Amino acid sequence: MMITKEALHKKSPQEVTALLYEACMDRLEEAKARIEANDLVGANHRLQKSSDIFERLGAGLNYEAGIISDQLEVLYMYMADLVVQANYQKNTALIDEVLNLLATLSQAWHQAMNENRDLQPKAAKQKVNAYERSVMYDH
Repeated sequence: MMITKEALHKKSPQEVTALLYEACMDRLEEAKARIEANDLVGANHRLQKSSDIFERLGAGLNYEAGIISDQLEVLYMYMADLVVQANYQKNTALIDEVLNLLATLSQAWHQAMNENRDLQPKAAKQKVNAYERSVMYDH
């Protein structure tokens, strides 16, 4: 799935994370298919893209959110290491392990987003945004 930069800027950080999970799973599925087709260069390219996505996910962690950020960092690093090993070995079983972990994480992420969506009325959000803008320029 391709998304324009303009559309991406309209997404919340939570939605961007969900998109990164989906993109990573797509690249991993493509890498598996390339390995099975003996296209090792293509597999390498897609596995490197997956590694880049894990790096972006780690860079986007909000450590003020509490221990969950530390736990996600460890999980991202573990999955990134598996991707590197899978790339060296061209091992689809390791890719499957990452896919299973990522699918579970993505499902939980979507569930959390749906449960917390729009709990705050739109008017209240606009007031908060106006306040935040005012605070940013007052200091």
